[in-house]
Amino acid sequence: MNVSQVNKLKILNDPIYGFITIPNALLYDLIQHPYFQRLRRISQMGLSYLVYPGAHHTRFHHALGCMHMMQKAIEVLRFKQVNISKEEENALLIAILLHDIGHGPFSHAMEHSIVENVSHEQLSLRFMDELNREFDGQLSLAIQVFKGEYPRKFMLQLISSQLDMDRMDYLKRDSFYTGVAEGNINSDRLIQMLNVVDDVLVMEEKGIYSIEKFLMARRLMYWQAYLHKTSLVAELILTKILKRAKELSLKGIPLKASDALSFFMSHKIELAHFDTKVLQQFAELDDFDIVSALKAWQYHDDFILSQLSRMIIHRDLLKIKLNSDKFELSFIQDLTHKCMSEYKLSAQDAQYFIFKGKIKNQAYNKSAEPIRILKKDKSIEDVVEASDQLNLKALSKPVTKYYVCYPKQLIEN
Repeated sequence: MNVSQVNKLKILNDPIYGFITIPNALLYDLIQHPYFQRLRRISQMGLSYLVYPGAHHTRFHHALGCMHMMQKAIEVLRFKQVNISKEEENALLIAILLHDIGHGPFSHAMEHSIVENVSHEQLSLRFMDELNREFDGQLSLAIQVFKGEYPRKFMLQLISSQLDMDRMDYLKRDSFYTGVAEGNINSDRLIQMLNVVDDVLVMEEKGIYSIEKFLMARRLMYWQAYLHKTSLVAELILTKILKRAKELSLKGIPLKASDALSFFMSHKIELAHFDTKVLQQFAELDDFDIVSALKAWQYHDDFILSQLSRMIIHRDLLKIKLNSDKFELSFIQDLTHKCMSEYKLSAQDAQYFIFKGKIKNQAYNKSAEPIRILKKDKSIEDVVEASDQLNLKALSKPVTKYYVCYPKQLIEN
């Protein structure tokens, strides 16, 4: 081993798992790449820190955690005589490390505003293809697995399924950084119970209670953290801000913003446009571009842009009301008229301050790839059938809530 290689087998300290090792030079080089380093500047939970002050952990942190979980899973499966070659191991580690590399800043708000209907999964693939070119095809197998084109199905299930390494890390990590204890899961136990039958991922029956706890934790984390109404309204406001900024930009109205953000503001970008040059621009974007733009835009002449930007900067948000039934149309119309007269806005512009929508939470999706339980008699069953807990059936029913957002003073006045 030459010196430069010895240097690449680094150890990182993680507050949740303790030491994480980078197992080889290729993974080290991928982590060192500017595309991956940018994830240090992208918060894992977007604007959730407006609710949970500790939630400042990054996508970089999460990706490394996922890689660590994958190392553990491979170790357990090999111990159970599942044959995983060195190439397959590397492909799994690369795919899970890069699974979120396509996330932009405040990703969900961006997917609906700055770039037109481009999902972070599609962008992750673009980044992987680009890295594969730079690394002379060393990521080819990882990309094949990530796309679900590799015949050994369990490999994709470890990366993307209802019980994958991604979920195992983000539930544990997000509950740790938010302090929402209900989200904490026993990932060690879950990983110990993994097995593979006919190239399909299964969970040994004795792990069933850990799975129930995992699904329950996921449901609670969605209501308490990811769909918390304050984080939700903040993200919706940010979506409106970016939409408004883009609308003004396309009309030729100057806006202070970084070069990368200005580029996306002044062009209509769809997936077909994501060549190497556009991808490079996207890789320049991070949370700092957005936050510094908001700081500048709060003083802009445009009433809508400045008001909304100020709301996020000062954490003085719109009021959000949640309901299990749809809101009456008359209630929305009444609010819209009040808003129009209060702020001297047109009906169209009032929609930046008054809008409705719905959110859905489903801890376990019965129509998706199931979590399979390997019973003592070697038969395999869907976790919902295998469990003696009626609550798992309940967890697989989607729960929908409706929301409406509006400026608080409209109701107080």
